[in-house]
Amino acid sequence: MIPFSPPRIDKKTTDAVTEVLLSGWITSGPKTKEFEKQLSDYSGNATTLCLNSATAGLELILRWFGVGPGDEVIVPAYTYCATANVVEHCGATVVFVDVNANDFNISLKNVEAAITSKTKVIMPVDFSGFPCDYDDLNDLVKREDVRKKFQAVSEEQKKLGRILILSDAAHSFGALYYGTKAGSLTDVSVFSFHAVKNLTTAEGGAIALNLPAPFNNNEIYDLLRVWSLHGQTKDALSKTKAGAWEYDVITAGFKCNMTDIQAAIGLVELARYDDENLPARKNIFDHYTKTLAPYEWAQLPVYETEYKITSYHLFPLRIKGITEQQRNKIIEEISKLEVAVNVHFKPVPMMSFYKNKGYDIQNYPVAYDNYKREISLPVYYGLTDKQVDTVLNAVITSVEKVLNA
Repeated sequence: MIPFSPPRIDKKTTDAVTEVLLSGWITSGPKTKEFEKQLSDYSGNATTLCLNSATAGLELILRWFGVGPGDEVIVPAYTYCATANVVEHCGATVVFVDVNANDFNISLKNVEAAITSKTKVIMPVDFSGFPCDYDDLNDLVKREDVRKKFQAVSEEQKKLGRILILSDAAHSFGALYYGTKAGSLTDVSVFSFHAVKNLTTAEGGAIALNLPAPFNNNEIYDLLRVWSLHGQTKDALSKTKAGAWEYDVITAGFKCNMTDIQAAIGLVELARYDDENLPARKNIFDHYTKTLAPYEWAQLPVYETEYKITSYHLFPLRIKGITEQQRNKIIEEISKLEVAVNVHFKPVPMMSFYKNKGYDIQNYPVAYDNYKREISLPVYYGLTDKQVDTVLNAVITSVEKVLNA
């Protein structure tokens, strides 16, 4: 069976974890600090805070910005539920908008139409690792007529004086937009290091802070670090200094810090990310594209343009002209041939929680059309050319079997 996306775990990984386990320091400590520094160096953003998940990162930023009841946050309908769930956690209203037909990403036209005086944040999602149109989004929130709609409540909102762009960059670590890496493309970006991501720490995530003046990103890092540790003013590493046991709790914070065990895995992954991981994934993308291009039924994903390069996280193949039921049948046939594929994603308005709140997928026709025809093919380090051919044969055979039934 060819799996969908197993993590890369080898001797370098196990040695790094063993080193941490034997060091006597396994929670947030020196490895986490080093990982944060290297992430900032890699992405080019001001500073980075590592956490236990991207979800925690998104929620911390919403709360830091003062998002709450009565506020609206614009989110693409085509995303994983976490993007919307964190808005719900804050008591704000999720405003779903439809996506582009070509690349799955949030539609600028629909974003502009959805902005009201209640809009506090726009959360674009770099679906499959392909960057959104950040220049256009950044320009939109700075436009004078859009600024005039903005009604600041919190001190942070007053200081920014406009809608915050919070990028859900869970898929796009290492992606490029006009030569600039994800993490430095807008106000704040949040990465995921979950087990199936390009760079994994088993579970984990990071906030890449890149806020403009007059914000001090290092001060915001210090505040969010406190928030991630129950509002405690000193972490465990700080308290190891002689006589430094005492601390204060300045807010009822959360518990979502990253451990040194996780960071050790991340440091190994990061060291070989550009030289090994991304080239291997690109090779798989190119192989899939070259083989599937001649088939009229294959709608191939856009993953490289003149100014955008994906992180090669997902290969979202779409089959032209099929129904959701046909797509599911194709997946069933592929599985019979011992190849694992997936679907990314079932649009959030289709989920029971959101349907019960009154959201209707019929209001997001492009998202539904993309979803009903989408099949994600395996992409991971270690997937050989021979295995890629096996995947392709299974996909081609299964699609043509269903289409000709």
